[in-house]
Amino acid sequence: MASSAAVNLEDVPSVNLMTELLRRMKCSSKPDKRLILIGKGMISWLGYLVFEFNMYDGPPGSGKGTQSPIIKDEYCLCHLATGDMLRAAVAAKTPLGIKAKEAMEKGELVSDDLVVGIIDEAMKKPSCQKGFILDGFPRTVTQAEKLDDMLQKQGAKIDKVLNFAIDDAILEERITGRWIHPSSGRTYHTKFAPPKVPGTDDVTGEPLIQRKDDTAAVLKSRLEAFHKQTEPVIDYYKKKGAVAELHAEKSPKEVTTEVQKVLSS
Repeated sequence: MASSAAVNLEDVPSVNLMTELLRRMKCSSKPDKRLILIGKGMISWLGYLVFEFNMYDGPPGSGKGTQSPIIKDEYCLCHLATGDMLRAAVAAKTPLGIKAKEAMEKGELVSDDLVVGIIDEAMKKPSCQKGFILDGFPRTVTQAEKLDDMLQKQGAKIDKVLNFAIDDAILEERITGRWIHPSSGRTYHTKFAPPKVPGTDDVTGEPLIQRKDDTAAVLKSRLEAFHKQTEPVIDYYKKKGAVAELHAEKSPKEVTTEVQKVLSS
């Protein structure tokens, strides 16, 4: 039966059709890639907290969020962020989404098996045909093993783990310098993009706030969790020869160049 949402191609502007045709031609020549992005800027593995920095080129965290859209577009991959996928599964009331919602309502952590199942479901979308960028998972070696088992059943594996390596002190400077105008979402940084008057929004003159997650104390806790839980994941994939170390303290353009070298080799 034809879908009620079917589009009559005669109604689509020719420039749009040509753009899509060129995109598909470009994508057809790209190799399949299954990537994991790891950076100290990862907040919680559920991915519920997302920061949007659109006012300056200076990278806030490890730069992972800056590079993932570039990689996605260049290699025609889908971007799988665990928090987004969980929310989507819950909203769509899929069997796994219902189970995840039940766990969260009880104040329990969503199990690793559930998250891997949701990733498995998401990978079947047409947009993931050429591969994926996995962002925010795995956070532990156990999660990495479960992910690898799932991929192995499909005859696939992780091709590359991009580790956005950055010194803790540099990361602290980047993150604790972030300030926001709450009503508009305008974002500033004390070093990279300071407001004209310290502590006040350039447009309204209203006071800026610092998110509670951008304080040195919260960052210290996050980094401790990263070193304890996620660094072993990097070692796990290093043994498989899959890790590429990126110098995330460099400028975004320089990091993009590094990423391109790694993914073209």
